[in-house]
Amino acid sequence: MQGTKLRLAGVEIDLFEAGRGRPLLFLHGGSGFAPEQPFVPLLSRDRRLIVPSHPGFGSSSLPDWLDSIDDIAHLYLELLEKLADPPIDLVGCSIGGWIAAEMATKVPDRIRRLVMVGPVGIKVGPADKLDIPDIFAMPQSEVQKLIFHDPEKMSPDPAKMSEEQLAMTFRARETLALLVWEPWMHNPKLKHRLHRAAMPALFIRGESDGLVSGDYLSAYARLLPDARVLTIPAAGHAPHLEQPAAFASAALEFLGG
Repeated sequence: MQGTKLRLAGVEIDLFEAGRGRPLLFLHGGSGFAPEQPFVPLLSRDRRLIVPSHPGFGSSSLPDWLDSIDDIAHLYLELLEKLADPPIDLVGCSIGGWIAAEMATKVPDRIRRLVMVGPVGIKVGPADKLDIPDIFAMPQSEVQKLIFHDPEKMSPDPAKMSEEQLAMTFRARETLALLVWEPWMHNPKLKHRLHRAAMPALFIRGESDGLVSGDYLSAYARLLPDARVLTIPAAGHAPHLEQPAAFASAALEFLGG
């Protein structure tokens, strides 16, 4: 396992790598990434796992010009060129799934297979109703109930966090708001581009996900030419954290090892 810094278009990115084998690029969700997360050894057992911390997360820099998910997707196209010969396997969770979807529409030939876990990024319901609940308009305790199947077990305890961890948590929250605020949790143009993402795709949803509904995920999957949907029991919006073995098994089986 190793963590390094990589400079992309003037942006300093934290980059974590572990394992050997066919490259697997993992894009984290809105709470950020930590090397001790339970899916890491499972995905890196037989694969070269590559995990960037998005701009504004961890200690990755956040330039003034970067203020959208699409900006990060463009940044990671450069990352693809630096890391491995295409095509690469791509896994994204929540906003990481949104980034992955944007990338897949831009360079479909560079992505072999695509896994999206509770992804956001499109609008499927009426204009006057949010598809994804407004997590900034409710107490954190209520947000945790939407994110986790077992919030009592899974919710982080601020009292047990270091000052550095607390600072990174608050920074991630601020960056998330910047990236998804307007329009809320989607790019109006993305749904009209997803037909280009013709690689085999797997959509994964935790059965108790309170942020991304089953109807939303199914509508998302129908916009891709070759997509299937899988549900993981006893998991919420973060099955890779709550049910890491089931998540890794499903993802690796789909990716082919």
